[in-house]
Amino acid sequence: MVGLDVSAPSDEVLAAGFGAADRYGCGLRVVHSWAVPALYGPDMGGALPLLMTEVAEDARRALDEALAPWTEKFPGVVVVRDCRQGRPAQDLLELSHDARLVVVGRRVRRARIGTHIGAVTHAVLHHCLAPVAVVPHD
Repeated sequence: MVGLDVSAPSDEVLAAGFGAADRYGCGLRVVHSWAVPALYGPDMGGALPLLMTEVAEDARRALDEALAPWTEKFPGVVVVRDCRQGRPAQDLLELSHDARLVVVGRRVRRARIGTHIGAVTHAVLHHCLAPVAVVPHD
């Protein structure tokens, strides 16, 4: 299973996920969680269903675009796309109960001070029941 942020998809993370699935002859679940942007103004409740539909379609389209070159490169890997409204860390942890490996990314940070992994990677490392691979990327 791979957790993917479609706003900045990482080739290194996808290469690790597809490579492991190909090597072990198993399928690959790619998970992307999205959230509805905050709405402000009068009668925004009427716009919410339309906005949710648009955001969901955009997220699915972005996920398909990010995976297209990898599905061509690894045609033997069966890919399950899981694009859902939710919280990335929570969704990855819920879906990891039957995963053989969970692959998440970590942006390379040059600063010596501050955190070097994000909140999602931190949560997955500490709470995931499956083995976790953390892949550094730019």
